[in-house]
Amino acid sequence: MRRSLLLAAALVAVVTALPPAAMAQSRREEQQQSDQQQAESDAAKRRQRDAEWGDVRAPLPALRNAGPCPFVKSLYDAGRYVEFEGGREASAAVAWSGEIQGISAGCQYKDMQPIKVSMEILFELGKGPRATGRQKTYRYWVAVTDRNRSIIAKETFDLPVNFPENGERAYKTETISEITIPRAALTTSGANFEVLVGFEVTPEMAAFNRDGKRFRLNAGTTTTAANTSR
Repeated sequence: MRRSLLLAAALVAVVTALPPAAMAQSRREEQQQSDQQQAESDAAKRRQRDAEWGDVRAPLPALRNAGPCPFVKSLYDAGRYVEFEGGREASAAVAWSGEIQGISAGCQYKDMQPIKVSMEILFELGKGPRATGRQKTYRYWVAVTDRNRSIIAKETFDLPVNFPENGERAYKTETISEITIPRAALTTSGANFEVLVGFEVTPEMAAFNRDGKRFRLNAGTTTTAANTSR
């Protein structure tokens, strides 16, 4: 302990003795090094995500249709899941988190047949510092809406996740083999509908997402959330 304290004191003395220009240069170099480390960390995580997604995703079959497929996407307000202990918006208070990382979908219909949609959803799940245990059951929903955004049908599913002993992150792919959408007429195409996906979130979680808040990966114990543009 004493050696560490002496080393810290020596470093303070050296920094104090530096001229302002040298101190500015030192800060720039430190910032560049920090940015580079963050970029390397982000790239490593993207490679891990892509590798795991590539391992579990089977290409959806190419289908012949009488028209375009419904637009499939995650709902912005429910595309992420961040559960805080005690409702305090701080990275140190996160218990569980999740994000919809990708959706792959295809559809099939002809003549007067209904539209049949199949889809795969990639989830990235996280275990925060306030989580207890290594098992969490998330819930997500899939809804079909018409072009006026009225909900035609909605179903909720459980998403049980077991986190590895040596990791705080997990990826999971869910396959929805068939969503059947009736057609009122021969001219009714998939363009008349949307298929939306989202986590089952509380009003507070939805507001957190709607405000564009998220934590930087290197936030550590930062006590405030950062706003990001949509």
